[in-house]
Amino acid sequence: MSSTPAVCYRHPAEETRISCTRCERPICPDCMHPAPVGHHCPECIAEGRVRVRRRLPRPRSLTMVLLVALGAVFLAEVALGGLRSLAVLIDMGAMERSLVSSGQYWRLVTATFLHAGPLHLLLNGYALFLFGTLIESEVGPWRFGALYLITGFVASSASFAFGSAGRVSVGASGAIFGLLGAWLVSNWRRRRLPAAQANLRFALMLIGLNVLLGFSVGGIDNLAHLGGLGAGVLAGVAGQGLGQRGVRTATRIAGLALVASIGVALVAWRVI
Repeated sequence: MSSTPAVCYRHPAEETRISCTRCERPICPDCMHPAPVGHHCPECIAEGRVRVRRRLPRPRSLTMVLLVALGAVFLAEVALGGLRSLAVLIDMGAMERSLVSSGQYWRLVTATFLHAGPLHLLLNGYALFLFGTLIESEVGPWRFGALYLITGFVASSASFAFGSAGRVSVGASGAIFGLLGAWLVSNWRRRRLPAAQANLRFALMLIGLNVLLGFSVGGIDNLAHLGGLGAGVLAGVAGQGLGQRGVRTATRIAGLALVASIGVALVAWRVI
């Protein structure tokens, strides 16, 4: 413990006399994690989790809820014949441009829970399992849920605003790209750590491969992917909050609301 106040390395507006017992950087109460001796900062906790992990992490609560919801909706699709009929997917809430233009804006959210086939669901479910678990363990279920819904909405809005006439879009991949964008920001903030550097390389590789695949293979909604990724990066920055600890929650909410307003603006621009 230092004799004079320092400032938290993650929140420069917060003075503190506490340091991480592992890396010795000053941390504020928001950043302290109890350890057998003293406290650890979030970056050292994250690095330690990566080192000791020998298998895939089990999904935390909200991640599991989302995975179950995606599976349940897919079973309903199968029962109603949605795998054989595009009309069924549209009836269930797929994003169809003319219907959204007519005022059915809820499709921009419901489309993120529908999938075009079992492989589509498995790929998105596995990605949600990985990134959902990592993000939720870092930010908590409420901020994770807001991140998932907001980036998914902005992804659908980008697809609607810039897509071709008659476009029908389904899938959670826009929201998952949003999680990937937020994970990219999180690891960029911790880029001094070897584990974060490895995560950054992995994230950039995934982004590059998926963008290349999206431009090379038909039927992939690259607009939603890019829209979700951009929204995730912005939401990752906004989710850190600004100012003193007492107002940081309010600035986080305002920042996430600003990201959501981008989706609203895209829809309004296209409709008007």
